[in-house]
Amino acid sequence: MPDPAGKAPLRWDAHACVPLSPVPPSAGADLEVLDRHRRAGFTVVSLNVGMDMTPPRQVIDTIARFRRWLECRSDRFVLARSVEDVAAAHGTGRLAVVFDVEGAAPLLSDESLVQRAAGLGLRQAALVYNRNNAAGGGCHDDDEGLTRRGRCFLAALNAAGIVPDCSHAGERTSLDVMEASTTPVVFSHANARALVDHPRNVTDRQIDACAATGGVVGVCGFDLLLGRRGDAVPAMAEHVDHIVQRVGPDHVGLGLDHVYEAGADPLPPGIDPAYWWPPDAGYGGAWTGSPPDVADALAEALAARGYGAAAVSKILGGNFLDVARRTWRVGPAAAAAGCGAGAIGTG
Repeated sequence: MPDPAGKAPLRWDAHACVPLSPVPPSAGADLEVLDRHRRAGFTVVSLNVGMDMTPPRQVIDTIARFRRWLECRSDRFVLARSVEDVAAAHGTGRLAVVFDVEGAAPLLSDESLVQRAAGLGLRQAALVYNRNNAAGGGCHDDDEGLTRRGRCFLAALNAAGIVPDCSHAGERTSLDVMEASTTPVVFSHANARALVDHPRNVTDRQIDACAATGGVVGVCGFDLLLGRRGDAVPAMAEHVDHIVQRVGPDHVGLGLDHVYEAGADPLPPGIDPAYWWPPDAGYGGAWTGSPPDVADALAEALAARGYGAAAVSKILGGNFLDVARRTWRVGPAAAAAGCGAGAIGTG
């Protein structure tokens, strides 16, 4: 984003997590940890507000709590509803926060929930989270592709100006989404499967299809998806370079997937973690995500590989900004796609 005041290039993290349940339950949100993103030079962070196993009411309540906290601290944070809000944050050194959900399940009961969530600040939505749901197939399940209900949900996202996200989806479902979407599709936090063969990473075919929509693959700082523990920056640079060699520098970004620990379990009661994160896929142990502080080192690593300042600026933020410019607007009603009103499809 050009800036006449000479501000540093915009940085955008397409996915970060904080605990979704307040501790104690009567407490409100505490997002003070996000100031780490601001201090690391980020202008935008997309904050998770729920997953497939999260009840719909909790998603809306979480957004409400987060909004109240952010609005009371407008000296450092901006609740971004538009690219103009992002520009305002960038020009004043504040952090713009938007919301994302991982999986369609919390919003599938009624398409009005999609519009309502968009109005509250939801700007990115994955269709599935690791396991199959009524919308499509997960990367850790028997993926049979995008369902009719999933197509209607996708149409509702397109209409509401919410970016469709194929992170955590199976390959077939993600390819169906990218073929059907009328707006750019992203993998907000995933790496190249050609370098690390893990089901959560994306194949070259998925990378090509994402770029064809005008979308972006957000290289992820999660150790497991980088295939190594310790210093993540060299591995992240390798994944960036692989994607750039396939589709060019306009389709790569950052989705660090950093989890801020604040002493709360994000799972609702009775949920089996082993179902959602199968041990045979390598989850558990000491795997961690990269904090926002890695951005400077990654920029240096890319420069050392021969990337110019313009390309590094695109990768660290400009490409996701471009997706937002082309997506964050209200389009035609979902009914125009043949999905009707009320519940989003039937199967």
